[in-house]
Amino acid sequence: MDNALKSPAAPPGNDWDRRGLPAWTYHSEALLQLEIDEIFLNHWQLAGHVNDVPKKGDYFTLDIANERALIVRGDDGEVRAFHNLCRHRGSRVVGDKQGHCKNALICPFHGWVYNFDGTLRGAARPNSFAGLDKSKFGLKPVESEIWMGFVFIRFNKGPQPSVAELMARFAPELAHYKIEDLAPVGGFYDFTTNVNWKSVRDVDNEGYHVAMAHPALQDLYGATYYDEPFEGGVSRSTGTYSTHGGRRWSVRHYLKHAPVQTSLPEDLRRRWSYFGLFPNCVIAVTPEMVQFYQEFPLGVSKTLQRGAVYCRRHESREDRLARYLAKRIDRETGREDVQLTIWSNESMKSKAFDDFHLSDLELGVKSHHDHVRSALPVVTLPEEPQGRPIAELNRELTEA
Repeated sequence: MDNALKSPAAPPGNDWDRRGLPAWTYHSEALLQLEIDEIFLNHWQLAGHVNDVPKKGDYFTLDIANERALIVRGDDGEVRAFHNLCRHRGSRVVGDKQGHCKNALICPFHGWVYNFDGTLRGAARPNSFAGLDKSKFGLKPVESEIWMGFVFIRFNKGPQPSVAELMARFAPELAHYKIEDLAPVGGFYDFTTNVNWKSVRDVDNEGYHVAMAHPALQDLYGATYYDEPFEGGVSRSTGTYSTHGGRRWSVRHYLKHAPVQTSLPEDLRRRWSYFGLFPNCVIAVTPEMVQFYQEFPLGVSKTLQRGAVYCRRHESREDRLARYLAKRIDRETGREDVQLTIWSNESMKSKAFDDFHLSDLELGVKSHHDHVRSALPVVTLPEEPQGRPIAELNRELTEA
């Protein structure tokens, strides 16, 4: 393959800083607002897939903090992103997470009507608006990019390059899955957990805990699993099916019944891989399906986890069975991770908590934290700053 798999190399010796972010960064309301402004709104966010909106008038939405996006397919077949915000009084133009509008987007508050390209078709009782220039009151666009069928949005133009540039080193590998042709399975899912968003990322960014905490994954790919650290905003973790797997029911039947996907190169036919995109998204691929999952802060100790699954349009019965068994393994792993995030997050309120002390096998955590430090140098401070606005201090440290 063009992008051969390589085991990550730890920094030489024992001199590298094995500490993670300080505990205060997981429980600071002021920092959370800064993370939203400088990280979540400034970086690309995976909103969905073009095949989540197969027909004109189909739409889905994505909310991040106080911002809300509407992604809709137009009469011309183009998929566009707009602020889900009526130009009259700011109401949501659509209120559901996903749906279809037959002929136009109609604000449920006062009935302003928008075309699928975002232009204002007309206001209700237009004579009550003296000299309303419809050309000035279309929906405001949100920056968007379609990459391999996935729709990415960015509320603020941030410092990072396009998604295609960010993911370039993994594009040859991911191209084999023909993601742009896949069909959604069951729509978007989401659930909330009472932890800081970084605690979710910390657990997901390392496989050191797999052997102890995830019996099904250990059974499936065991010692073959390894993490590559974040470099330039992206990472990869991967594992190949163990020759000794099959002690657990789901794994045993998955290995027995999953058909060989001959459309994939031989080295991907027995591999699960996870591609991280800073700050909060993972694209996970198995031979029979592709999915993404992500998390968004709802509060300093409340996080929304969201995702979707995509499969081949013409699945065989064996493909569907393999996908069911893979998702069964995923669900078990997810439940285990939720508990781990709770324990990790709550520990940082304890006076006994000193710091992270990271293993060479936790470079995924270290490199993700390094990306946070780069975006927000204020998190390098050992204690939460007092007496000054944290955004002001971060700005000074950025410019220093």
